[in-house]
Amino acid sequence: MIVVAGEALIDLVPSPQATPPSVPGTGGIPTPDSRLPALLPRRGGGPYNTAVALGRLGSPAAFCSRISTDAFGEALLQGLRGDGVDTSLVQRGGEPTTLAVADISPDGSAGYGFYADGTADRLFTLPPALPAAARALSLGTCSLVLEPGASAYESLLRREAGRGVFTALDPNIRPGLIPDPDAYRARFRSWLPDLALLKLSEEDALWLAGSGAAPGDGWAAVTAAAKEWLGAGPAAIVLTRGGDGLTVLTRGGAELTVPGERVTVVDTIGAGDTVNAALLHRLDAHDALSYAAVAGLGDDDWRDILRFAARAAAVTCSRAGAEPPFATELAA
Repeated sequence: MIVVAGEALIDLVPSPQATPPSVPGTGGIPTPDSRLPALLPRRGGGPYNTAVALGRLGSPAAFCSRISTDAFGEALLQGLRGDGVDTSLVQRGGEPTTLAVADISPDGSAGYGFYADGTADRLFTLPPALPAAARALSLGTCSLVLEPGASAYESLLRREAGRGVFTALDPNIRPGLIPDPDAYRARFRSWLPDLALLKLSEEDALWLAGSGAAPGDGWAAVTAAAKEWLGAGPAAIVLTRGGDGLTVLTRGGAELTVPGERVTVVDTIGAGDTVNAALLHRLDAHDALSYAAVAGLGDDDWRDILRFAARAAAVTCSRAGAEPPFATELAA
């Protein structure tokens, strides 16, 4: 079983409807309010999307979080169960569900504004134990930023790494939620000895490295930072590079890149989360959910794993919102 720990929230995504309806009595002329985009609620949150993607790919998965008892929370739980994800580790609370308002750019990339004060997922507490079947733990995104839950998730990471559970992290940086970037960077570095796999975007790597270089010009800064981080702990680091594909760097000194899959991008919501799930799913297929096994993977193994992740992410990008693929969509 792969346990995914972190937030579950509701993304409010602009409707693709091109022309807002006019208001009756205005002669068909849109009013200022009618020009505001309609926002569609979608189940989301990086860890939540990762758990759903694992379930759709057929991996035994469980979600470890704290979810509201409000209507959004019930919808989040139903989504997990509908995709075969174990919810026995989900804590419940009467606080509201976190909301993330998405802003979709012309290229399909998404930015977010968060409404997270006093919400249910922030009050997560350390569970007494994970199921005996748990072989891997995946964490990331807002859950490792927003206190008091962040400290509980951090404790979970350290405890399970100490027990020999395979650990994976996707920081999925949201700068607007991080009041002290330098303190967060230091905290991130403190997690590295407890990680087997680190996955992050090129942009997040630049941010964590503290570099001011633009993503298109900063690849040397990215790889330099990744090599430094490898020296602190992880067996491998996978970097997502948008349309340029994925690159893996290993503690043993290997570096390998596969190209991205060409697709008409609707939006990129959930694409990185799909990569997380696809990496874990394919690593499991290679019997590599252990630090030693990841360290022992060869170029052909990594090429297969990264290509699978690229295909999965492309499917997610081809449709609106975080809708990761099912296993049947990737069977080829």
